[in-house]
Amino acid sequence: MRLLLAEDEKALSKALVAILERNNYSVDPVYDGKSALEYIETGNYDGAVLDIMMPVMDGISVLQEIRKRGNLIPVLLLTAKSEIDDKVLGLDSGANDYLTKPFNSRELLARIRAITRVQTAQSSSQLHMGNVTLNRATFELSTPSGSFRLANKEFQMIELLMSNPRVLISSERFMEKIWGFDSEAEINVVWVYISIFKKKADSSKRKYPN
Repeated sequence: MRLLLAEDEKALSKALVAILERNNYSVDPVYDGKSALEYIETGNYDGAVLDIMMPVMDGISVLQEIRKRGNLIPVLLLTAKSEIDDKVLGLDSGANDYLTKPFNSRELLARIRAITRVQTAQSSSQLHMGNVTLNRATFELSTPSGSFRLANKEFQMIELLMSNPRVLISSERFMEKIWGFDSEAEINVVWVYISIFKKKADSSKRKYPN
């Protein structure tokens, strides 16, 4: 799952990127509202985390603009403000949720899972396809042959596939959603990760034979 993080405090942005990537998200950080709007309009994100107080264009203005354009991307607002009027304005402008600084990283992750579940019409943190289940909270893939934990890119690839059943996903789309437009990785990295996943799946079958 790919997120856009718009936070102008670079130290905080760096810390949040590390937390999100450690929890198997792909993240593109930007540091002003104008850049956030441009990135969101690419349609390449599953959710956005917007700080309200940003240079060039504030987070509320970004949110109002994307909603005016009909973009329904899930948005979590971050702000140091805690006044009720600020929260009401953010939610009335189309935010899916609101988190006041300082916050606990576990709460941030839970709120991101909640707003993106709404987008994917999932009522829980689990994705199901046939007899295969992906737990998006523990990053564990369960099959009749056994269960195993997926690493970052493996998890994101399987999540993308299971969130889009019966949809053919090209290598180029995997690159856009998981590695991002600015990545220097070659497109064959997609097949490298598919090969790694297949080896893990085969190993799980041997460990838990039918």
